[in-house]
Amino acid sequence: MGMKDQFQEKSEQLQQQAKEKMQQGRERGQQQRGQQRDRDEDMERSRREEQERFDQDYES
Repeated sequence: MGMKDQFQEKSEQLQQQAKEKMQQGRERGQQQRGQQRDRDEDMERSRREEQERFDQDYES
């Protein structure tokens, strides 16, 4: 195996590793955005319920 072949093989390995890391980063980002959205929805639901309780107490 010549130096050129070794260089080509190493270059291809590095490109493949970079693609895999990029894909993992995307997946991790999607998971984090999904978790953030869930937290936001939970907070909004809690805020709404609290406001409804306040309104009911105020109207009584």
